[in-house]
Amino acid sequence: MKISARNRHKGKIVEVKKGTTTAHIRIDVGGQMVTAAITNESVDDLKLAVGQTAYAVIKASDVMVGVD
Repeated sequence: MKISARNRHKGKIVEVKKGTTTAHIRIDVGGQMVTAAITNESVDDLKLAVGQTAYAVIKASDVMVGVD
């Protein structure tokens, strides 16, 4: 599949937390955590689970990263 996103980061899923309609997926990308909010239906369709390799795809011209 071809996408136009500029930022694609490979990582491992460390948490899948479903809510009423939206799920939060935490991906460890080289020691940094990225959280994605997607629909529960998408989690089921993609069969997302802890331990799987996943890509955080960020479609934006500017990405700001904060450090604690």
